[in-house]
Amino acid sequence: MSNISSQPETENSQKKNVKWLSYLWNNYSVAFAFLALVILASLLSEHFLSPINITNVLRQVSVIGILAVGLTFVILLGGIDLSVGSLLAFSGTVIMAAQVNYETSIPVAIILGLIAGGLIGLINGVIITYGKITAFITTLAMMTITRSLALYYADAGAISGFNYDYSELGNGYVLGIPVPIYIFAIVVVIAFILLEKTKYGRHVYAVGGNAKAAHLSAVPVIRVTILAYVICGITASVGSVIETSRLNSVSTSSTGHMYELDAIAAVIIGGTSLAGGRGRIIGTVFGVLILGVLSNLMNLVNISPYIQGVVKGAIIIGAVLLQKRE
Repeated sequence: MSNISSQPETENSQKKNVKWLSYLWNNYSVAFAFLALVILASLLSEHFLSPINITNVLRQVSVIGILAVGLTFVILLGGIDLSVGSLLAFSGTVIMAAQVNYETSIPVAIILGLIAGGLIGLINGVIITYGKITAFITTLAMMTITRSLALYYADAGAISGFNYDYSELGNGYVLGIPVPIYIFAIVVVIAFILLEKTKYGRHVYAVGGNAKAAHLSAVPVIRVTILAYVICGITASVGSVIETSRLNSVSTSSTGHMYELDAIAAVIIGGTSLAGGRGRIIGTVFGVLILGVLSNLMNLVNISPYIQGVVKGAIIIGAVLLQKRE
């Protein structure tokens, strides 16, 4: 009798262990992957864990990280935004032109840049929702439009200035930590609160999971979608503040070039489903850090920059395959 009664208990215990392991994998696999990568990097390079190197990695990923945070809102809806890299250049052009050519104060110039990004995001959202054009096509067209506008304004050149106060946003330190890291952290916290603690965040997950069911549940699907693209546009402009202040200039041809691909990759690696409805901001942060650490490690061990894209591409494919298995 004792053997018979203990068998169900053993089976229940095994089921609990499987559920617990499944929970850990589904929710923390990207954190485990990041930890494993850090351990590997520290073993392969004695310079990796130096404070200077760690600080440099965090500063370097701040711009892509901010773009990725904004993209998380869009991808959670099952959408995409290919225009964020070009929008970064366009917003940077607005900011630098306001300061250099029109002698606008720094706060006003930054606000103008944020408005420009939000407006482009609004246009994207309206075309996608009311125009019924897919997000891929809409944002691909906007990528071309915003880059062309920036190129036209500056005659395909660069706009540069010599405002020390503005350059401090990209190059300054507070308590020994670069300012861009603080800006990235603030954006992450705001996004986390929006998605995890507000009604809007619950609506984003609902629409991404099943837009028709969300509509039948009185969720304002169109408004939720448009706002997600506005948020994505604003975060692209925040990224442009860091990028242009760090260089104290904007190159209309190269600034933000291909940034959208790294940002999208970070979101996917972080576990956000391309189908929508599943993902978290903290996962995106780990995805950004994984890409940053990986790039830094490949540089430290002298892997050719021409082959580094192969490694990144393989990781993206692996992340998508793991999503399909879940």
